[in-house]
Amino acid sequence: MAGLYYEDFVPGRVMSHAITRTVTEYDNMMFSCLTMNPQPLHIDRHFAAKTEFGQPLVNSLFTLGLMIGITVADTTLGTTIANLGMSDVRFPKPVFQGDTVRVETTVMSKRESRSRPEAGLVEFEHRAFNQDGAEVAVCRRQALMRRRPEAGSLPA
Repeated sequence: MAGLYYEDFVPGRVMSHAITRTVTEYDNMMFSCLTMNPQPLHIDRHFAAKTEFGQPLVNSLFTLGLMIGITVADTTLGTTIANLGMSDVRFPKPVFQGDTVRVETTVMSKRESRSRPEAGLVEFEHRAFNQDGAEVAVCRRQALMRRRPEAGSLPA
């Protein structure tokens, strides 16, 4: 499914994404290793068992990436020029191995680009929830989005 163009986004629209994902121990270990993060809270089950959580926490940057990744098919697949930034990132509850993540996106605002007539800026708020409905991650994302190509022309 192709992503949406700048013109398709309506501020206030909420999208509940159909794709969900169960996070595995492998996901957490591999991501922590790939990003050179030796935090024992993520990669050492015995260490984590002695913490207030009692088990390893999923690396928060994996959670952030997963949250945004789940939204791509419904929002920006093939129509993003670039992500311009992410702000107001929060992790209100931890994600644990075995949790299943679902995501909702709200279109917060949009405006035409002042320097690129073929593009516009869209601000999204993404919210991730675990299988129990607890909010586990939130962020605002600003994206430079392609405008709909004129009839007969192909996108660059």
